[in-house]
Amino acid sequence: MRSRLIAAVPAFAAALVFAPLAGADEFRWQGAVASGKSIEIKNVNGSIEAVPSTGREVVVTATKRARRSDPESVRIETVEHAGGVTVCAVYPSGGEQANECGPARSGRMSTRDNDVVVEFRVEVPAGVNLVAKTVNGGIEAEGLGADIEARTVNGSIKATGAGDVEAETVNGSIEARMGRADWTGTHEYKTVNGSIVLGLPGDFSADVKAATVNGEIETDFPLTVSGRFSSKRLSGRVGDGGRMLELETVNGAIRLRKN
Repeated sequence: MRSRLIAAVPAFAAALVFAPLAGADEFRWQGAVASGKSIEIKNVNGSIEAVPSTGREVVVTATKRARRSDPESVRIETVEHAGGVTVCAVYPSGGEQANECGPARSGRMSTRDNDVVVEFRVEVPAGVNLVAKTVNGGIEAEGLGADIEARTVNGSIKATGAGDVEAETVNGSIEARMGRADWTGTHEYKTVNGSIVLGLPGDFSADVKAATVNGEIETDFPLTVSGRFSSKRLSGRVGDGGRMLELETVNGAIRLRKN
């Protein structure tokens, strides 16, 4: 069982504000999201940057650019739901099924023969969770005051939060630091081409599995090893265990650091 950040809670109202600062190429949404709920960004081509908000409302801006495709062909849609608000970059449908914006695993996100790049910037108040997902682009979310879930395919992830932090990519490194490590079930940090650096509280406890092919494994935490010790593969327990932490890469190092 993997832990999830979005809880089922009553729906709420949020204000929708469009600010066409650059014609059809720029989008802005601003609204109140209650503490414990999530602002989710779903992108396809482009980066996601999240920063702490100085106010009480979430602010999402999206800038579109392209070399040959029409930026107006990509719609930015907002969906309010029980767990919070989801904002998506919806590309023209390339097949029989239409693309649509939906929270979590719902909706459909794909693109074909469209070079529009959408760059998101999110201002996140303390207590509001962030879910950031893209395919071709990096994710940066530093200094946030709640939980973070960050997932991409081609891009690096850098995420630090006061709560729980999850991160996964394929072509890129992962640098994550969490303020709270009390999840249940399993957390996975995986990439293929890149290193993994994970910062954890000093009282962290878990059963740990880590593996790399071209790199080494380092840990600041005393670890009781199960089986044979290797600089490229290990299985063991930190503290009292009780939850599962799995880290895996092919080309890169793995490092567990104390915050």
